[in-house]
Amino acid sequence: MSIIELEHLTKIFAGGVTALDDVTLSVEAGEIFGIIGLSGAGKSTLVRCINLLERPTAGAVRVNGAVLTGLSQKELRKVRQSIGMIFQGFNLLFQRTALDNVCFPLELAGMSRSEARQKARPFLKLVGLEDKESAYPVQLSGGQKQRVAIARTLVTDPKVILCDEATSALDPTTTQSILALLKELNETLGVTVVVITHEMTVVEQICDRVAIISDSHIVEQGAVADVFHHPQTPAARQLITPRGAISEKSKIHGPLYRITFDGNTSDQPIVSGMVLASGAPVNIWYADTKDIDGNAHGQMLLELPENHEQTQKMLAFLKEHHVTYEREEAAYYG
Repeated sequence: MSIIELEHLTKIFAGGVTALDDVTLSVEAGEIFGIIGLSGAGKSTLVRCINLLERPTAGAVRVNGAVLTGLSQKELRKVRQSIGMIFQGFNLLFQRTALDNVCFPLELAGMSRSEARQKARPFLKLVGLEDKESAYPVQLSGGQKQRVAIARTLVTDPKVILCDEATSALDPTTTQSILALLKELNETLGVTVVVITHEMTVVEQICDRVAIISDSHIVEQGAVADVFHHPQTPAARQLITPRGAISEKSKIHGPLYRITFDGNTSDQPIVSGMVLASGAPVNIWYADTKDIDGNAHGQMLLELPENHEQTQKMLAFLKEHHVTYEREEAAYYG
């Protein structure tokens, strides 16, 4: 069942700048849904339209059955209590302790300070910061600040959590811990999570499905593994295999192929077997392995032999072993 539905969403800012153009997508209850795109693609505007922090120029936003674009401000404030949001910059109140930051939305809703503190403490414990309740934000690391922000979001019992580049300001190790926490909260609390990011590694680690936004449009969407293995658009390909994999000065003589491994073949010696079967070497220009939904998935950019017959033997070997391959242009990766 869809908990978020966006229908023909358009957002045009003053001056005629179109940030979103006819965006339609849905998010299922209980899933972690990724929205990924390069800077300026429109992803942050899109997530802010979900809770109407940005009001769309046209189209409809439906969350948990309520059409947000048709609500009064009073009705909208009530619905927003079920939609939490986590920001890149944490947005903590620096004059409040960690515990009092978590209490803040409860106090805004009219709960007494003592009741709010009683309700907030279990959420600080849930994010692993029960020993930091008296610490001020200046005394916390970036990862700890984000955990406080997550606890503050959870304290209102949201059905949906929107994460706008929530790990972009964090180091790689801290990013891993925050992603693991979001995954755990999704599994234990059943909360739906929407992740906005420009990093494919974030999507690959925790998302069930992903939508790719480029130039204000959703250009591709589907299960993460499917998009990883069969990118259909230049935007998807650029996010999965980065430009610069091949130097502009490099000499490419044979045909270039991108091959992808799913969880069933990633642990097999496919490339060495292909070389032995054809009797010819290959040149590996790029290789990467990802963990998607608990399985190892990988891709390689290979230069195959100039000899057509040897290349055909290699492609036949890949086909026989159910390995996906696709011809590529070297100029794209330069």
